[in-house]
Formats: sequence, C-alpha cells, structure tokens
Amino acid sequence: MENLKISIIQSSLVWEDREKNLLNFSEKISAIKEEIDLILLPEMFSTGFSMNASALAEKMDGLSIQWMKKIALEKNCTIAGSLIIEENGNYFNRLIWMKPNGYEYYDKRHLFSLAGEEKTYKAGEKKIIVELKGWRILPLICYDLRFPVWSRRSKKSDYDLLLYLANWPEKRSYAWKQLLLARAIENQSYTIGLNRFGNDGNQIFHSGDSAVIDFKGEYLDKVNNIGEFTKTYTLSKEPLDIFRKQFAFFSDSDSFEINL
Repeated sequence: MENLKISIIQSSLVWEDREKNLLNFSEKISAIKEEIDLILLPEMFSTGFSMNASALAEKMDGLSIQWMKKIALEKNCTIAGSLIIEENGNYFNRLIWMKPNGYEYYDKRHLFSLAGEEKTYKAGEKKIIVELKGWRILPLICYDLRFPVWSRRSKKSDYDLLLYLANWPEKRSYAWKQLLLARAIENQSYTIGLNRFGNDGNQIFHSGDSAVIDFKGEYLDKVNNIGEFTKTYTLSKEPLDIFRKQFAFFSDSDSFEINL
C-alpha cells in the first residue's frame, strides 16, 4: 500500500470575499513545491462561515469549482474543501472532493443551530467514502465532529482516514482537541482536523489548532498549531493495518443503522 502525502492549509479567511480567498489559497498552494496527493482547505474556504447564502452561493460549475479543477490538474492531486452551493432552490454547505478527473461531494449533515445554520442550509442525507491511492477516506465537516455515531466505522462504512474541515471557534477549542482524539481512538483511524484561523465577520476568533492524529490517538507532531501555516504530512498504511490486527476491537463493535 502506498503512503499518502497530505498538505493542510490553516489560513485566515477574508469575510465573504471569494476572489481574495481564492487568490490567497492559490499563493499558498503555489508555495508547495513537493509532489502531494491531497490538499485540504477549511470549511467554507471561499467565504468564511456565512449565513448570507443567497448572495454568496455558487452553482456546481461556478468560479470556486472551476478554481478547484484547475488546482487539481496543475498539481495532479486531489483538493478538498467546503463551500456554499445552491441546487434546486436549496443551499448546501458542500464539501467538494475534487480529483484531476472528476469530483465527489458530501453535504454537511449536522447543521450548527447555535449560528442558525439549519435555517439557511439543507442537511445532507448520506456519507461518502472516497478512495485515494488505495486508502478509504471519510470526509466530514466541522460540527459533524460532535456526533460520533455519524463518524463511526462500520462494516458498511469502513475507512482508514477520517477528515474534519472546520470553522471551529477558539472559545470551544478544548472540545475540538479532545473530540478529535476521541474519534481517532474509537475508530482506530488516522484523523485530521483542519480549522481556519483568525476573526470572522462576526468577530468570532478561531485559533486554528489543526491536528493530524494517528490511529492510537497520538499527534504526528506536537508544535503549537496557532496561526497561519501550510504543513505536509506523510501517512503510512502498514502500521495502521498492523495495529488493527493486534488490537481487533472493531470485530467486537455493535451493529447499528442510522435512521435519517
């Protein structure tokens, strides 16, 4: 099994300014000189976590989607991030998994009622498992982190890497850090939480605290992840497979179905 090379970009976002955000991320991505397999961007990377969907929403052939296609082709890699999409009169907080030869998408299931997200956006109804270089990956969005059943590995939804792309405020950073560790440990999975940094348009501060955690619940690095940065990590599948065989907790897990 091949290693997976992933670049995460923890960045500030310009409030409701698509062009400036795309330019910002273009510059950060251009600075990545090594070959990579996957680039991760935060939740609503082109606008910030805005409820102004009627003014900011794009179609699936809009500017941000075209920009993601361009990056995927130029870098010959997959790029993922969420943005505001309008479809059939509904608005979605949609995670786009853009490959050089096409895309898949996930609509955020758990909408953040403390910000009134459910009043603007429509909740998704299904998870997706995407594949990259033989890895099975579950991509989720921000508030999904608080709902372990939705993230749970199962025989129908098995994976090797769990992703959360977020706009998670600093005032709840302790929960962010602990929940990421819990999801990694309980699912015996590599887990990445990528958060934005800085104040949004509502003057809510985001400290970042992005993390890459292994299947044992250990950080791949222990630096202070506050501020803007781009980091590249290499994940190896072999130690994950060995650990899961040695500690086969998954075989003892409960069977369940989620009623939507």
